Amino acid sequence: MTGRIVIGLILSLLLILPSTGQAVANQRGAVWLLVDEASSTLRVYRGEREIERFHPISVGRRGVSQARLRGDMKTPAGEFRINWINRDSHFNIFLGLDYPNLDNARQALQSGVFSEVEFDRYLAYYRRHGAPPQDTVLGSNIGIHGLGKADPSIHEQFNWTEGCVAVTNAQIERLADLVQLGTRVIIR
Repeated sequence: MTGRIVIGLILSLLLILPSTGQAVANQRGAVWLLVDEASSTLRVYRGEREIERFHPISVGRRGVSQARLRGDMKTPAGEFRINWINRDSHFNIFLGLDYPNLDNARQALQSGVFSEVEFDRYLAYYRRHGAPPQDTVLGSNIGIHGLGKADPSIHEQFNWTEGCVAVTNAQIERLADLVQLGTRVIIR
């Protein structure tokens, strides 16, 4: 029990320090993204100034939610970081998020979705790889992507993803030019 607490505290500090640094960077003009389901908009900010706006966007078929489980077709709400970029995706470009992050794992433990063993496994993986495991009950491979060969008219009318945020191919190409690994993404 004590070992798990120590590991949790160390991981918390490691995760807080980069986010504190990012908050300072945001004040100095770093790029960050705000995904807003209510307005079907993805806004790109540099510091506090909006520099781009993409509309309409699509999210998971069942909307945005604080609680997400594998296969539920919901997009997770919260604050994430871009932690991988695939420029050769069948969705054109895929900006992978650090989902499920430590906050998601803690909520899963508190709500009983994760057992203590699953939470410990999550922490061990995160510590070893510096990124969350992608094989938990919370789901995986959540990100922002283009349409690829999907029908643009469907994109304009419906939320159609399995939990990601989708923009057009032209928009994801522009977005990929603006972001980098570690870019903050808020989904609400």
